[in-house]
Amino acid sequence: MLPLLGLLGSCSEKEEIVFAHEKQMFPSRTDAILLEVIMPQGTTVTDEIYIVGDFNGGEEAAVGQSTWLMEKAPESDIKWGIYLNPATFVGGKTLADGFYFVSKEQGIERTVFNEVALHKVNTPVGGWTNVYANRWESYFTPSDPGAIEHDGYAVFIDDYTGWEGIALYAWGDGEAFGGWPGAQVTGTVVIGKTTWKYFDIGAANEGMSLNLIFNNNNGGTQFDAANIVADRDYYFSITSGAAVEVTPREYSGHTVYILDNTGWEGIALYAWGDAEAFGGWPGMQVTGTTTINGMEYKYFDLGDEATGMALNLIFNNNNNGKQIESGDLAVTIDKDYYYLLNSDLSFEVVDPLNPPTPEPPAEE
Repeated sequence: MLPLLGLLGSCSEKEEIVFAHEKQMFPSRTDAILLEVIMPQGTTVTDEIYIVGDFNGGEEAAVGQSTWLMEKAPESDIKWGIYLNPATFVGGKTLADGFYFVSKEQGIERTVFNEVALHKVNTPVGGWTNVYANRWESYFTPSDPGAIEHDGYAVFIDDYTGWEGIALYAWGDGEAFGGWPGAQVTGTVVIGKTTWKYFDIGAANEGMSLNLIFNNNNGGTQFDAANIVADRDYYFSITSGAAVEVTPREYSGHTVYILDNTGWEGIALYAWGDAEAFGGWPGMQVTGTTTINGMEYKYFDLGDEATGMALNLIFNNNNNGKQIESGDLAVTIDKDYYYLLNSDLSFEVVDPLNPPTPEPPAEE
């Protein structure tokens, strides 16, 4: 326990953690307020998202109007922006009177406690502000996968391609989805915190041996995904060049994900602050592994009781003498966190939509 105590005593300064998507991505304008919004996990790149508040007449007046439609950042699938001219605001209202966001696909923004979401800012004309959207309404009313009537089995995808459109072609025992480029997405379903797109295979194609090819709707980009037999449902995490079969996670609490480059045989996560949230030293063990955007992450499910806590996280090799020494990771458990843990006992914050390629871990 001595190395831990030494670490706790030496961490008087905290290095500010800045994700790539927290940096400004749209140019400022002298005639407008720039809001850049980090959208909730599960937001699709094809969604229509509107800003709503007293300043623009409320939901009935704003939704469907291009003036209040958010624009996706060209270099990020989770950040959207909008330029706002106070001269267009109504009733003498401003952004300080409160605003929220509405997704055409997933409903009204809600807080993490499923309460009315309301942001307030005092950004001047010519200024820029980051805003974190909370949760979509659909997060609290997730689809019941068992209630959806599929045409036979289905192929589900956690889509990280960034493509504006996606199609699935199949060949083998037959062209199960018709000629190229194949089938369009049948629908979406929420499982845990993930919004899955799915393609119904069709009851008439049950039992077929099929080769799956995802493509960007005949836009010139495609890749071979997998060879399957249509005798069950399939779940894939896909990027623009590969598909990995995964198991859907139904957990809906907050999670710490890590790209593990430590080379340690085992890893644990300890927390101190509002409480020893994961038990005494060395803390909790890895919950499991999952693939996100083509990278395999280990993850720790933190439990509902940790939500809202202010904690300092310390990764260690199961009380075997090593722990991250780059300073405690001071966080508030109100979202998921992603880290790359390095073999030199340092860490880096990871943007899961733009992950790094970890170097091979150093040999012990």
